[in-house]
Amino acid sequence: MKFFFLLICLFIALPCSGQQRAPSSANSTDNPPPIPREFRAAWCAIVYNIDWPSRAGLAAATQQAELVAILDTMASLNMNALIFQVRPESDAAYAGSTEPWSAWLTGKMGSHPGYDPLAFCLREAHQRGIEVHAWFNPFRALANASKPAAATHISRTHPQLTTRYADSLWCDPSHAATRQRALAAMHDVTKRYPVDGIHIDDYFYPYPKNGQAFPDGKTTVQRRAIVDAFVSEMYSSLKKIKPTLRVGISPFGIWQPGVPTGTTAQLNAYEDLSCDARKWLANGWCDYMAPQLYWRIDGPQSYSLLLPWWRAQGTRPVWPGIATSRIKSADDPSRPASEIIQQIEISRSSKTPSFIYPQGHIHWSVKAIMQNTDGIATKLRALYLSPALPPPMPWAGTATPPPITFQVQRQTSNILIRLGKTDPTITKIVMQTRSKGQWKTEKITNPQSFPISIPAADTIALTPVNAFGHTGTPQVKSLNK
Repeated sequence: MKFFFLLICLFIALPCSGQQRAPSSANSTDNPPPIPREFRAAWCAIVYNIDWPSRAGLAAATQQAELVAILDTMASLNMNALIFQVRPESDAAYAGSTEPWSAWLTGKMGSHPGYDPLAFCLREAHQRGIEVHAWFNPFRALANASKPAAATHISRTHPQLTTRYADSLWCDPSHAATRQRALAAMHDVTKRYPVDGIHIDDYFYPYPKNGQAFPDGKTTVQRRAIVDAFVSEMYSSLKKIKPTLRVGISPFGIWQPGVPTGTTAQLNAYEDLSCDARKWLANGWCDYMAPQLYWRIDGPQSYSLLLPWWRAQGTRPVWPGIATSRIKSADDPSRPASEIIQQIEISRSSKTPSFIYPQGHIHWSVKAIMQNTDGIATKLRALYLSPALPPPMPWAGTATPPPITFQVQRQTSNILIRLGKTDPTITKIVMQTRSKGQWKTEKITNPQSFPISIPAADTIALTPVNAFGHTGTPQVKSLNK
């Protein structure tokens, strides 16, 4: 109780962490409303071409057009983050890596796709106010061990570090060189690209098949210690390189079968995958956790039972992964889109004393949104009523962005907005307008996107945002004076 009392006192003392400051303007004292906060994300997997590109070997321009369509759809729905897979099989969907180009781009591992997918994604996403979290699979070498690998792939350059398991090839986590190789890839991307986050999923050890043990001679206790050390080092080293980085983990949705009481599961992630995600959350080894809660609201793996349990395990945000792809699917043909909407509403309302920011969730995956399965995109448009900022990270930094200046120019039916010189710590600008007494959040974008034309309004407020998610003082201009 003493811990939670101190935590509450800390956040009372830090109004900048989530609150919008009073506006500043020589022309107006009108106060824009608080900016909505919610992490609205989707995974975009390239392995097996699940989400993108639609198939391997497409021309660069076609791949780019498909990715732009994804980002345009997300922007139109007021979503704000894409979990973009960049290393599915010890390979790369970005330029300059020591690992080979992914075969899921071109059909042949090591073959250049003709552009840099990660750089392209970042540029297009940031113009739309969408964060990009680079998604890494740290230890999977090949999803299908029979597929040919490039000469620069780890299976050929360092075969002693890989282990065959069933039909897949795995980088054995017990080797220090394996762990350092995975970390080096994350460090490289963090240093060379303006990514907003680094994300890993639950593939620490392979999902068990036919009762086979992973052939490393280790006990489950030893494996958990190896993975724990890796996760701890990953978080601390990434935050040292870039303190503003959001580090996210998406483990299997049930920590252990029977926890919480009334929950069942065929997989024991704690034993089989060496995944002690509860410890990582309790120790603060991530900036958000996204347990894969892909089940129904009610049942033996109850979403409404599991979500509050996860949120009670630590003080970092828990933003659940929800199975949008299972709407009317072969796995669950009767699941309606309305179930996903209800899960989002449960996430918004589910709070525990130890939790700070409940606003957030991640869709598995973006393909279902693009297909508008059972009208899910239409329903999300009604749910995501206005653009929103992801919640801030006060544990990572408390600095607020400095003021901005801007000029407006009336046009026939629009207003052209030009920014003055902007501090480099400002990563986003929130534009709010008031017309006939009603405020509206028009757009969230990056400073590089200006000048911007927006519909005519009586009053305009621009608020700077830094990479910690903190907002500065809104600058307000009244156009009727």
